[in-house]
Amino acid sequence: MTTPHDTVQELDEVQAWEFLTAHRIGRLAIVIGGEPDIFPVNYVVDGQSLVFRTAEGSKLLAASLGGRMAFQVDEWTHEGAVSVLAHGTPHVMEGEERESATSLELDPWVPTHKEHWVRLEVDEVTGRRFRFGPKPEPFHPVG
Repeated sequence: MTTPHDTVQELDEVQAWEFLTAHRIGRLAIVIGGEPDIFPVNYVVDGQSLVFRTAEGSKLLAASLGGRMAFQVDEWTHEGAVSVLAHGTPHVMEGEERESATSLELDPWVPTHKEHWVRLEVDEVTGRRFRFGPKPEPFHPVG
């Protein structure tokens, strides 16, 4: 019989970072002027941060304002799924930091000009692994 412990497992921080490192596409969540928005972006892990490129627009504005961002990466198969969520503070990379980031092999996802590099300094990362299966039997307390 499947138990709740079998179906949902928390990832530790190391497992969550390994998952983020193994993937290249995620969703960036921002809030500007009280309005939330979510964007698919390609990224790379660099230390304890996520780096992505962007053009002029909402993502760059949000990074320039320095507010908090969230970043989610998911994967699913017929057997189950994994979801990792990172929270942090962004900053637009400039000068030497930006120059050194060019070695990260982070090309735009689509053939566009993404001249701005953003580093999301992650201060919290959580993740869960879900195992798919049959619906559990109803719980009937005795007594």
